[in-house]
Amino acid sequence: MDTTWFRMLGSIPRRAPPCQTDAVPSPVEIPALVSRTLDLSRQRGFISSTRHETGRLLATLAATREGTLAELGTGTGVGSAWLSSGAAAGTRIVSAELDTSLAADVQKIFAAVDNVEIVPGDWSTLERYAPFSLLFVDVREVMADIDVLAGLIEPGGIAVLDDFVPSSAWPPIVDGQVDTIREQWLTDDRFIAVEMMISVDASLLIAARR
Repeated sequence: MDTTWFRMLGSIPRRAPPCQTDAVPSPVEIPALVSRTLDLSRQRGFISSTRHETGRLLATLAATREGTLAELGTGTGVGSAWLSSGAAAGTRIVSAELDTSLAADVQKIFAAVDNVEIVPGDWSTLERYAPFSLLFVDVREVMADIDVLAGLIEPGGIAVLDDFVPSSAWPPIVDGQVDTIREQWLTDDRFIAVEMMISVDASLLIAARR
């Protein structure tokens, strides 16, 4: 049997079927609670807050957690709102903010949310709520004290550390200097940690407590 035609047909480029864009679901809408915290960010003049990519990751991780989740550095409450949007029934979220005036404004937003508590104070304010199954931190001064944070996280719990700039070097270099905070978290024996890019200009660390 002459297979010439079959071979010729096999070499002809095939056009891909048209993409059915109307069948592709769009990203989930921003939760109403998140929108309210973003409004507060604009009112307060904050030029940055938790990115949507980070927020959706927080919501996803929160859905896998039990017990108490926490945030250090509430800001305008964007991170806490994302955590709340994904948190399973029966979990509790507590968030500490050093600026008492800002904490009071955020408390108003979460007043009707039973499982979220916004407390004024620094990291030590959260000690009485520990241990945590998830701890979200975006304050670099706090990240630097890995011993303190390790003591707040339960075995098997995770820390999410935000606001890093991606680096392809090791040790990680930022602005010509070694990022010692990132290096410490990625090498500490108490954690299994990984860096995750959430955009071309931003990354975060996820560290699981042994």
